[in-house]
Amino acid sequence: MAKIDVLLPVKNGVDFLAESLDSIQAQTVQDWRVLVLDHGSTDGSREMVERYHERDPRIELHSFPEAKGLSGLLNCGLDLADCDYVLRHDADDVCFPDRMAISLAAFAAQPNCVAIGGQADVIDASGANIGEMSMPIGTARVAAASLFRNPIAHPTSMLRFDEVRRMGVRYGIDMLKVLPPQHSLEVPSLAEDYFLFGQLAIQGRCANVPEKLIRYRWHGNNVSATRFMDQMEVSLDVSRFLVRAFCTIHQLPYFDPAPFCNHGGILMDVEGQRNFDAEFERMASVLRRGLGPSDELERELTYRKTISTRHEASLLWRYNRFRAANSPETGEWNAVRSWLIRRFPGKRRMSVSAQLA
Repeated sequence: MAKIDVLLPVKNGVDFLAESLDSIQAQTVQDWRVLVLDHGSTDGSREMVERYHERDPRIELHSFPEAKGLSGLLNCGLDLADCDYVLRHDADDVCFPDRMAISLAAFAAQPNCVAIGGQADVIDASGANIGEMSMPIGTARVAAASLFRNPIAHPTSMLRFDEVRRMGVRYGIDMLKVLPPQHSLEVPSLAEDYFLFGQLAIQGRCANVPEKLIRYRWHGNNVSATRFMDQMEVSLDVSRFLVRAFCTIHQLPYFDPAPFCNHGGILMDVEGQRNFDAEFERMASVLRRGLGPSDELERELTYRKTISTRHEASLLWRYNRFRAANSPETGEWNAVRSWLIRRFPGKRRMSVSAQLA
């Protein structure tokens, strides 16, 4: 039994797989096992993993070509796991050498957490740095952010496995079971990670470390690039599920999160409405009652107040005030910028339209 089992799903990922596996082998922590979960590769990925296994038996190949989506594939990996911690890693990303050590130290410092992620550099297909992925810090921040966006970068995450088993944590399913059937949800793909982390986050069981853990590779084959609009619609469904669950748990009135979401770095068109200040006040009151007062919550609410207008001049003015007092995180400026750009004549509309629910 290894201390850490690495779940590494792959389907035709041979272009970057070697660099990804090499970065795990270079970890300062060496008590690990890699479970490569092959989803029917035909490009030589399987054969590459078999060669790695010959040199390092800790790297194992497991084939699940019939697994139902990424959720099903990762759940197959959870079934195989036998460890203290499960670490997620993608076949096109690169770990920094101290990634495992940093995550283990974070769990020791925050024993109530079930999932911990972190920050990342963003690289292109050639490995050149093209940006940073900045995620919220603190359990209250992560809890509040989870209602409006995915609060943890999936490829940076580690899970405490004894709690995974005890709580019945699985990808794609409603683990909370606090809502009636008509409001329950199943998410087999596109936002399965958000669905899992969101359910843990609203219980105060998620956090992010301030350190960078990986180099996240952005290229044309990312699901976020190839099925962007579908992913945004599923993400909104998850947000609404999480708000309903949060309000049910705390016996608070439901609010629609759609006007305040920034999934994928975009703002949503909501029935042509352009001002949501009144809705913001109701939402903020619910979160303050449910999460309790904290600076972390107020930081999150400050940004949600910023985007509660769709009037271009007001939105830009509010954002400049926000930026003067806060360091923007991933998706915050992009959401404002993309909305402003889309207002110009001739620009393609990319926002997801939603009816208040």
